[in-house]
Amino acid sequence: MDIQLEKKKGLKLKHYGYIALGILLLFVGYKLIFASSMSTFRTEKERLSISTVTNGKFDDYITINGNVAPIATIYMDAYEGGRVSEKLIEEGSMVKKGDIILKLENMALYEQILASESNLALKQNDLRSTKLTFDSRQVEGRKSLATAQYDVQRLKRAHEQNKELYEEELVSKEVYLKAKEDYELAQKQYEIVKLQTEQDDELRETSLKGLDADLERMQKTLSMVYERLDHLNVRAPADGQLGFLDAEIGQNISQGQRIGQINVLTDFKIEADIDEHYIDRVKRDLSATLERNGNEFKLRLRKVYPEVRNGRFRVDLVFVDERPETIRAGQSYNIRLQLGESNDALLLPKGGFFQSTGGQWVFVINPDGNEAIRRNVRLGKQNSRYYEVLEGLQPGEQVITSNYDSFGDAERIVLK
Repeated sequence: MDIQLEKKKGLKLKHYGYIALGILLLFVGYKLIFASSMSTFRTEKERLSISTVTNGKFDDYITINGNVAPIATIYMDAYEGGRVSEKLIEEGSMVKKGDIILKLENMALYEQILASESNLALKQNDLRSTKLTFDSRQVEGRKSLATAQYDVQRLKRAHEQNKELYEEELVSKEVYLKAKEDYELAQKQYEIVKLQTEQDDELRETSLKGLDADLERMQKTLSMVYERLDHLNVRAPADGQLGFLDAEIGQNISQGQRIGQINVLTDFKIEADIDEHYIDRVKRDLSATLERNGNEFKLRLRKVYPEVRNGRFRVDLVFVDERPETIRAGQSYNIRLQLGESNDALLLPKGGFFQSTGGQWVFVINPDGNEAIRRNVRLGKQNSRYYEVLEGLQPGEQVITSNYDSFGDAERIVLK
């Protein structure tokens, strides 16, 4: 009896074809559904700036624009107020320290000087009169002291003679006692005259010292007033160029008012404004380079101003060695400021996209070149040409680097 064999169940070759086709349809459907769910913006490829991510050497520098300024500026403020009577030097002229630039006149100051001179003359007269009085008393006191001393010597001698005569009973006791009492009285009077003379001398010395001190103070005061009078001549505080002068003949100048400045031209510095993005990295003594007519000149960052205005802060740079021969105040230069050492890195050319995204994401073009998809990235340092790519991009990928403002909230860019 013949046994009928059952056919084995399983996938045949044609079934594998059906499965592959199904998977392909599912993938295409998924792509279509996913693409349709993404917000899309369509634009012409030629209107965009497209850059390629590359490996290379990242130079850690920034390019800044600076203006040449004098190495120092000295401001001139009016020590004394007054009316401008004469203007001797014009703006832009070279001056030497001490040159008179302006002459002022101040009637109130003139009157004060006359009053001070009168007071000093009166004080000098008082001092002379007092000295004459003390000198006269000193002479009289010395005469009285000399007379008292003479009386003591004379009466002492008489007393000693009468004492001897009394002991020999040649004079009476009354005569002896009278001579003794006269001598003792003369001694007491001498002591009194001597004490009075010493006190007069001390009083004279003390009084004259006080008067001399008063006179010296008045003389100093008068000297200061004379200095104020000299300050009516506005002088150059240093050698240099008179930068500006805000004063005209007949104009009233107030005390302390700024009327001009002197630019010290012994050397120059460069003033530059830098974006506040770099404020944590810009430090004193950083190196910089200025290129002029094919020559490079080394600079050093001398000062960083802490104040930030309109998103920028100011720095001063000075020349290390040589400086351009034709350099003039007010000239503008592009300067390369070195922030750190060069290193190998993944580089993305700079573009306007950074203002739109802050460097947090970019549009990366697919290999076919027909669309770009938004992708998160992480950028590091930047110089005038490149951003340093830390994450999110690979060498050879193309990125839209022009401004993204017109794309709105699109996550996908279709390129025509």
